[in-house]
Amino acid sequence: MGEPVLSRVQVGTSGEYESMKSRETLIRLKKFQVDEKRRRVAQIEGMIADFQRMSVDLEREIQHEQERAGINDPTHFAYPTYAKAAIQRRENLTRSADELRVQLEDAKAVLGEAFEELKKVELLDERDQARERAEESAREQADLDSIGLMRSRIGAMA
Repeated sequence: MGEPVLSRVQVGTSGEYESMKSRETLIRLKKFQVDEKRRRVAQIEGMIADFQRMSVDLEREIQHEQERAGINDPTHFAYPTYAKAAIQRRENLTRSADELRVQLEDAKAVLGEAFEELKKVELLDERDQARERAEESAREQADLDSIGLMRSRIGAMA
């Protein structure tokens, strides 16, 4: 009688191992995807910050050049060429930062979706593990019950 019980437990354990292994792989994949999305968001945020910093630096240079030349009107014929070029670069940086903000919102949405997928997989894993623990506990209890029943029968026969 001991052999069928052992083989049933061994088969269940093997199947549980394969199931656990594939779940762990899926969870690792989802975590990797979330991390990739986080890195993308951080990269875009860093680029926006860099563009803003460069824009502020250009603004200071424009102000300095205007003070040096004594001309604040970009349409004035004697307005410094460097200041005109710096204004154009600053506008380009501002436009690029605005475009990146749109990309950032998209990247944050994709990150949110990836995070939700990870949470779903983790919740399913937790539920499956709880079910497997309950099944294992029920099997163990059934085995103990059958042992107890056999002992009581043997005791009654003696």
